[in-house]
Amino acid sequence: MLKDITLGQYFPGNSPLHKLDPRMKLILALLFIVTVFFADSLVSVAIMALASFIFVPLGRIPLKTVLRSLKAIRWIILFTSVLNLFWVKTGTQLVDFYFIDIYSGGITYAITMALRVTALLVGSTLLLSYTTSPIALTDGLEQMLSPLKKLHVPVHEFAMMMTIALRFIPTLIEETDKIIAAQKARGADFETGSVFSRAKAMIPIFIPLFVSAIRRADELATAMECRCYHGGDGRTRMTSLRYTPRDFVALGLFLLFMAGIIGMRWLPLPAFLGM
Repeated sequence: MLKDITLGQYFPGNSPLHKLDPRMKLILALLFIVTVFFADSLVSVAIMALASFIFVPLGRIPLKTVLRSLKAIRWIILFTSVLNLFWVKTGTQLVDFYFIDIYSGGITYAITMALRVTALLVGSTLLLSYTTSPIALTDGLEQMLSPLKKLHVPVHEFAMMMTIALRFIPTLIEETDKIIAAQKARGADFETGSVFSRAKAMIPIFIPLFVSAIRRADELATAMECRCYHGGDGRTRMTSLRYTPRDFVALGLFLLFMAGIIGMRWLPLPAFLGM
């Protein structure tokens, strides 16, 4: 399961998404997240989920890689859907069995939440992580937050911290796999027994993982100090970020799409498709 988590990985390429300015990708990702939460019907959320998968061929990312990411969070999607299935009590009652009550509105809301989580993961991850290098992401985030420097906010340090944290996710996942393999070779059992026994068996994994993470952080800090790294003051860049016409075309197309999704809030839809 851990190998299925691809968050934080970057896939080099020359696709239309790769060519977008990182600042524009940050803006589009933020607008995409806002649009997903503005969508208030099953139809609009389904359109957002479908639109997020359109980014797959645009970014030239293998579809199996995206599906692996969804597989890694399938239990979160399932838990969220089941919780809303029994929590929402609107619409026509379909099941009345002892304490189990299922309504048509609950089914609609459960499907909507599953599609919403899927759209958020696929859309935002493809725009940022898969198609943007950590250096470009750091530069884009720093320039977007640069007005906060007047308020003495450590913008560069904040952007660097966020990028390093994102970059270390695949490294920590790989380290976790190695620790699990080493513990299994010593006879550890993580798959049988009760929930509490399996949770207790995870303790020998977390302790060396935390030790390894702290050691890697200390080594990274030492390496940055040895290279005379002193933050963003007086720092130069190899390449300067510049907006191109394709960035504004992408922004314009997405704003039209966003307006259409928000406009669907006032469209008359069948009751079972509403929220």
